[in-house]
Amino acid sequence: MVTPDLKLGEDGILLYIDLAKGKWRLGGSALAQDLFGDGLISAGHDISDGGLLVCALEMAFAGNCGIALDLAPLGDNVFQSLFAKELGLILEVSKNNVHSVMEKLSSLDVSAKIIGQVTTLLVIELKVDGITHLNEKTSLLRYMWEDTSFQHEKLQKLASCVELEKKGLKFRHEPSWPLSFTLSVTDEKFFTTALKLKVAIIREEGSNRDREMSAVFYATGFEPWDVAMLDLLNGVISLNEFRGIAFVGGFSYADVLDSTEGWVPRPQVGGVFGAAGDPSQPRFVHNESGRFECRFTSVTIKNSHTMMFKGMEGITLGVWAAHGEGKAYFPNAGVLDCVLNSDLAPLRYCDDDGNPTVAYPFNLNGSPLGVAAICSPDGRHLTMMPHPERCFLMWQFPWYPKE
Repeated sequence: MVTPDLKLGEDGILLYIDLAKGKWRLGGSALAQDLFGDGLISAGHDISDGGLLVCALEMAFAGNCGIALDLAPLGDNVFQSLFAKELGLILEVSKNNVHSVMEKLSSLDVSAKIIGQVTTLLVIELKVDGITHLNEKTSLLRYMWEDTSFQHEKLQKLASCVELEKKGLKFRHEPSWPLSFTLSVTDEKFFTTALKLKVAIIREEGSNRDREMSAVFYATGFEPWDVAMLDLLNGVISLNEFRGIAFVGGFSYADVLDSTEGWVPRPQVGGVFGAAGDPSQPRFVHNESGRFECRFTSVTIKNSHTMMFKGMEGITLGVWAAHGEGKAYFPNAGVLDCVLNSDLAPLRYCDDDGNPTVAYPFNLNGSPLGVAAICSPDGRHLTMMPHPERCFLMWQFPWYPKE
């Protein structure tokens, strides 16, 4: 998949694809990206939504790298060359593939010029006819580029959270996601009807992501069943038929009763789920930022009793998180100490180095010590705020290490 973030380090060469046939009109709209090639192109972005320089900067920001541009081949009018919004693309290709790509484009009568290369210096350099017009750190330019967005953010959420993210942006780097196991597809034997274990995917009014949850369980060899709470209330189905239960996320009853409380006040099924709503127990409350957060962040898996994470201890990976009430709340220090000392907090939000953190936006809700999930002492019950069902296929990840 070709995405805008630069990936190849100093092996990356930048090509300018002129789809406007030499015109430099200062107007236009965004162009849908549809050029993927045969694995020869590692990154691509369109020029029409801001001009050539803006396009190149966005690619460097996304890839967290530097670029050295030399725009001499583009003509004499520097202003038009930098900011015209004609149709066009900037592509990143490796040094080994430049000749092959140029030949293919030429055979299709597509104009392409080499305008620079990617660097690992984290510096943006712009030269025109040998004269340097820009030489600045990528982090500083990205900081300036994001400033307007941060000003808008301050109107919507806790200002201190915005400042934390803004200051931290200068120090962001590629996350490390070490795995303790080798990835593999589900063994075909688990897809035979005789071996499948039935799992109830339970939903309520306003809940969502039940289809994604079903897809995950199906892809890993289970037999998922769609079960509405009304089915249980009316006795249409019994949970005794299942080996597992999964409650999905979403705004059950608008979440006006606090997170997950919409599931609780049903005396008809109280005997099935047991006691709930105990104020002495940990629970999730409103995010520290004061707003709904939907972000892709990193989590690390700790030693715990939960069966769901067996064999995954010590790994760090990316996950989608989306919630308005995701801050883990512990009524007192004793409860928190018990959870931590008993290995009942298997999942933690972590920074780019894989260390559990309370810093925003890595920890997007303000949970103490980065707690993102809690499990029961016997390992049979697990509750978490991130949504792994939203990124169990690689194309669902907005980013992942190329290795």
